[in-house]
Amino acid sequence: MTDVLVTVVPLMLAAAAAWAIRGHRIQRAVPDLGGRRVLFPFLGKELSMPALEAALRLARAEHATLVPVYLAEVPLHLALDCPLPRQSAVALALLDAVEQRARHYGVAVDTRIEKGRDSRHALREMLAHERYDRIVLAAETASGGDGFTPEETAWLLANAPGEIVVLRPDRAHTQTFRERLARGGGRRAPSRSARHPSAAPTATHAA
Repeated sequence: MTDVLVTVVPLMLAAAAAWAIRGHRIQRAVPDLGGRRVLFPFLGKELSMPALEAALRLARAEHATLVPVYLAEVPLHLALDCPLPRQSAVALALLDAVEQRARHYGVAVDTRIEKGRDSRHALREMLAHERYDRIVLAAETASGGDGFTPEETAWLLANAPGEIVVLRPDRAHTQTFRERLARGGGRRAPSRSARHPSAAPTATHAA
């Protein structure tokens, strides 16, 4: 028990320190290859592998930097800049996993943590603070998960300039990042919205 506490406490302290810095960066796996930037916002406790792979392929093809942005929701009873060590630890672990995958593709990474009162507020803050050429995001699947809801996706399509790629994978035929790592290769576990059809289209939007 003592060993566990010794390990966890420094991790929580480190997460709290990182949380206080907006735009926290993990060291880049590859030098920045150019000025183009692909935003990859996500939230929750898992990553959509199909959406991440799509973002990485686009970034590699365009010699762009991938900018993964973890969107953190801060409860109303807390100050917006209040440290939340547990949520921060999840964010840093997922951002590190993205960087590891990006190294496989040879893609430069510039990580971010953006906070808001809810996911839409965090998205608004991201748009205000980040320069980008396109956005890639995962929509919520028919069985729920940690993708963006139809309402959140519609808001982004209506308010974000530039090209937006929305991918909603078929949950039955895809894996999350956590599931893939478990085979060697937060937020909302249940869906917050009504279930919708299981088709899996890819949508693009250009301003």
